Amino acid sequence: MNTSGERLRALLNECGLTPSDLAAMRSVSAQHVNNWFKRGVPLARLDELAELFCVNRGWLHTGDGPKHPIAILRHQTVRPESGDDPISLSTVDGRLQPVPLHELRNGQLVPVKGKQLRLPAQALQKLGISASHTICMAMPATNMAPLIPGNALLAIDLSLTDVIEGETYALLHNGTLRVNSLSLGQSGTLCLHSFDRRNHTVERYTPAQLKNQDLRILGWVFHWSHFRQQRPA
Repeated sequence: MNTSGERLRALLNECGLTPSDLAAMRSVSAQHVNNWFKRGVPLARLDELAELFCVNRGWLHTGDGPKHPIAILRHQTVRPESGDDPISLSTVDGRLQPVPLHELRNGQLVPVKGKQLRLPAQALQKLGISASHTICMAMPATNMAPLIPGNALLAIDLSLTDVIEGETYALLHNGTLRVNSLSLGQSGTLCLHSFDRRNHTVERYTPAQLKNQDLRILGWVFHWSHFRQQRPA
């Protein structure tokens, strides 16, 4: 039994799209999309729909294998080994490393004089992060809430800009600071994901589209902190 229609319907729900939206995007009738739900995605359409939703063709077709393509990683992995203990800032002893606060001015990230975040040097060392490649900034939007609330203070490793599946990055996009989780789709399509999927759909940029986008990955977001906005009533 071809169950790809069920996965297609689930993908639409994840992206906040309706069957009519998909029909318009693919220049087909709404009845065609309903037929795909019932009978499965036609083999001739698998590649284009897999690329559209940044998923693997095989997963969409049969449900087997990883859902998303494996991202390319050229830098050495900086996350702790799976067997290591989690890093708890409250239990790390030793020197605190000042990390300069930055803000966007005239399209460029510049340090704010006298403002900094202090992080344990031991924690940075364990993550393989050089202090000279680390900055902090305020979360610029609410698209990652409630995981990362708006105005939370972020720490960013500028040395890690290759896309690692599902990791969160700071971006500079057409002169605007952004924070999104990233993945790579079929044929190198860059997918920008928000934690708040209800209000923010997945954005996809093919290599050809990226040529016309002023989009730069600033670095990997490895830490965030925030205060509650008010005391409980």
